[in-house]
Amino acid sequence: MDKFVRLQGLVAPLDRANVDTDAIIPKQFLKSIKRSGFGPNLFDAWRYLDVGEPGMDNSKRSLNPDFVLNQPRYQGAQILLARKNFGCGSSREHAPWALLDFGFRAVLAESYADIFFNNCFKNGVLPIVLPAAELDELFAQVAATPGYKLTIDLERQLVLRPDGKALPFAVDGFRKECLVNGWDDIGLTLRHAEKIRAYEDKRRAEQPWLFA
Repeated sequence: MDKFVRLQGLVAPLDRANVDTDAIIPKQFLKSIKRSGFGPNLFDAWRYLDVGEPGMDNSKRSLNPDFVLNQPRYQGAQILLARKNFGCGSSREHAPWALLDFGFRAVLAESYADIFFNNCFKNGVLPIVLPAAELDELFAQVAATPGYKLTIDLERQLVLRPDGKALPFAVDGFRKECLVNGWDDIGLTLRHAEKIRAYEDKRRAEQPWLFA
C-alpha cells in the first residue's frame, strides 16, 4: 500500500453520526475482492437518485445534488470529516477499500466502530480520533471556507489547521510504523522473504516427498 507520512488535502464534511458500512458501500457491491473499483459506489444510496447495482454505468446515473460529495467545491477531497461511531455495522473490509478508491486517505471523527477502525489501518486509510468540540470547529471552518484544506503530519501526530492551530492525535506505534512505511499484512510478511525462502529450501531438502 502507499506510504502515509504527511498529507495536505481538501476536506469534505459528512455531518452524520452512526454512518454504517452498508451506507459506505452497499451490500450488492461486495462480490469483488479486488480492492479496487469501489470508489464510484461509495455512499451509493446517498450519491445517486436511483438504486445502484453492479455493472451499471455510473456516468449515466442521476446524482443527488443535495449530497455533500456531489458538490463541486468538494471534488478531489482526500480528507473526510465525520461524526461519532463512523463505520458501524457489518465488518466489511470493502468499506475502507471504497473510501481509498474514491480518493480519501484519512477520516476525522469522534469515534469509530472497532473492526472498521482496524481495517482502515490495514488498507492505508488513517482514521483519526478528535474531540467533538474540535470537530465542531472544523465543520464550521469547512462550511465557511471553500477549498478548505488540512495538513496531517503522521510522524508528529498532528492535524494542522490553516489558521496555524495544531490538533494532536493518538495512534498506536506499530500501526503508525506500518502506514509510514507502506506496509500492509502482505508487506510485513515479505520483509522476511529471505527467511521464508531458506525455510522452504530446507524443508524441500529434508522432506522431498512432499514436493513430488
